[in-house]
Amino acid sequence: MIGKICLVTGGTNGIGKATAQALAQMGATVVIVGRDAQKAAQVSKEIQTASGNQNVDWLLADLSSQQDIRRLAAEFKSKYSQLHVLINNAGGTFMTRQLSVDGIEMTFALNHLAYFLLTNLLLDMIKASAPARIINVSSDAHSGGKIEFDNLQGERSYSGIGPYGNSKLANILFTTELANRLEGTGVTANVLHPGLVSTGFGKNNPGLIMKIMGVVIPLI
Repeated sequence: MIGKICLVTGGTNGIGKATAQALAQMGATVVIVGRDAQKAAQVSKEIQTASGNQNVDWLLADLSSQQDIRRLAAEFKSKYSQLHVLINNAGGTFMTRQLSVDGIEMTFALNHLAYFLLTNLLLDMIKASAPARIINVSSDAHSGGKIEFDNLQGERSYSGIGPYGNSKLANILFTTELANRLEGTGVTANVLHPGLVSTGFGKNNPGLIMKIMGVVIPLI
């Protein structure tokens, strides 16, 4: 991975942080995206120390905001001339219905539209950097998902876990179509289920269920 440039969203914690560190250990230049500047700076230094690779950078963005996503893409392009690996990892689950700053249901905005918009804003750069790849983190929760075009915003009904599964199904549909469109370009698109992993996922939600998950998952 020496000479390769990788962008990892949600890179300050959990799967994203572990992925960024592994890529750095392989010699890549790694750029992590986080919402908190202090934490992003701290994690980038931690990865530098753990990997022995000083080419670890960070950028700030709230990926539920389309304005922030556009700014992130522009900032990345201003600092780097190539992008060999884009890993769309940042996501969340929301037990109560919330709206993003754009007035979009938060789960759909963060878990799917962020992947879609950031990928398309950087796609020309990725193609120009081929061979390159796009990796989207989905979830086995997609198996319970359903794309309801008349209820994408969860206005008719909202269950928390349901919209999460819907967003993860959307990730898979998006990646499948993207892979078809990228055929012959030297760019691959893949989507994955990371498995049951102990991370900070879901801890933004109050309630007993998420607290129990936080205790049980590390023991599995």
